[in-house]
Amino acid sequence: MSAATPDATAPPRSVRVVFLAVAIAFGLLYAYDLFEAVANTFGVVAQLGGYNELAAEVGLDEATVPWGILIANIALAPLLYTGAFLIGRRHSVPTAALVFLGGLAAVGALSLSLVAFA
Repeated sequence: MSAATPDATAPPRSVRVVFLAVAIAFGLLYAYDLFEAVANTFGVVAQLGGYNELAAEVGLDEATVPWGILIANIALAPLLYTGAFLIGRRHSVPTAALVFLGGLAAVGALSLSLVAFA
């Protein structure tokens, strides 16, 4: 096969463009979940800081920040998006969209579970 002939197994350019459009659209949704995780981290740290100030005044035990859970929540959306992208890029566009949607549903469910643990 020469350099001038296209690869027979490569998808047509239009399919790649549509896949990238779907990937970008779902990327924005995953980015929203990432934003929620970062905002939640700042909120939890601030809330526990306020609680610890009052607890010190009253003589109660201070609460520790659940850093492991908060960091896992931040890492969740980029990791699952990367996995969905790698899985979906070799499939048809509707199948890739379903993979992205399943990953987004998993991010939502796992984020809610992690927030409940924190």
